[in-house]
Amino acid sequence: MNKTYAYNHDPINFNFEQTIERFFVEEIPLFNFSNKGSNLILKIKKSDMSTFKLITVIAKATQLEQRDIGYAGLKDKNATTIQYISIPKQYERDVVKNLTTEKIEILEKFYSKFPIKVGQLKGNNFSIVLHKVDKKAKESIERVATKMTTEGIPNYYGYQRFGEDSRSYLQGKEIAHSGKKLKGAKEKLLVSAYQSYLYNEWLSSRINISKTIAHNSVEDASNQLEYPLELVQLLAKQKQFFKLFIGDEMQSYPFGKSYFLQDFDKASQEFMAHKSSPTGLLVGAKVARAKADARHLEEPFDDDELYTLKGDRRYAWIFPEDLKLIYSEEKQELTIEFFLPKGAYATTFLEEIGKFSLKPKVVRR
Repeated sequence: MNKTYAYNHDPINFNFEQTIERFFVEEIPLFNFSNKGSNLILKIKKSDMSTFKLITVIAKATQLEQRDIGYAGLKDKNATTIQYISIPKQYERDVVKNLTTEKIEILEKFYSKFPIKVGQLKGNNFSIVLHKVDKKAKESIERVATKMTTEGIPNYYGYQRFGEDSRSYLQGKEIAHSGKKLKGAKEKLLVSAYQSYLYNEWLSSRINISKTIAHNSVEDASNQLEYPLELVQLLAKQKQFFKLFIGDEMQSYPFGKSYFLQDFDKASQEFMAHKSSPTGLLVGAKVARAKADARHLEEPFDDDELYTLKGDRRYAWIFPEDLKLIYSEEKQELTIEFFLPKGAYATTFLEEIGKFSLKPKVVRR
């Protein structure tokens, strides 16, 4: 799977390991809860437990069906996370009485007129402890990460999306091309991995185009890309790194209405001001495609046989916020804290900083 880094700095060494002691995530809800209504909202801290396992435990404690338990996003098992769960209010006593595992702690309770639905969150706050960070690496991380809060980063799907061998998307492609209705969560997850793979490949190709324009003369970039000189001249005038094309589907950032790009200057200014961002295609049913030049670049990563999942658009470029670094030179330990919008992966931010894959090596026995 191709992945092109956007930034041009030298690789930075650090040790990353996703564990419950070193990886912390907290959901930020999309809106404040009214504190009245027929739904109980639980703010839950959990460790060494996936969201699916959490839902299974809550279902067992309350005798609810899993479909009656609401959540906004999936959180990893190998982390300490805070997320919000909704259940019908009448099961409050059961969940408090029977939720006894040490891996789960109810931090707060709220009430709401509506249950929580998937995607109903602004984003996530991350706090990640990096080891083996010398003073020079700390200074480099701070410089690069600070720049990224201003200029943004590519919104790749993380390695977690593609299984231990990074090839689960191949199974998803086979299932999608079979034309059969998806059976169960596993098949849906595999097809979703294929959907994400196509998006990542498209994003990598767009970053390659942007790098070619950024690091070459207009004439050389025109020759390498085999684009008309006049087009490359227009693209090179855009001040931001990630070049926009006529027909890109832009979306207000961090959420809002979509529109097709027609005016380079206006779109570029809004993009640099973090007011909008281009989107990439998540192939599937009932989804808008890009137009004009942008569609020409998107088409090789489309697949009209993938219609068993609903399609969508995903921000291609996002802006980390609320950056904070806490450093211990004695321990060579750096805690990096930041906010990312929903659906974004903390590991892709760290990989863009370090310029290396954080995917754990699979030990074959």
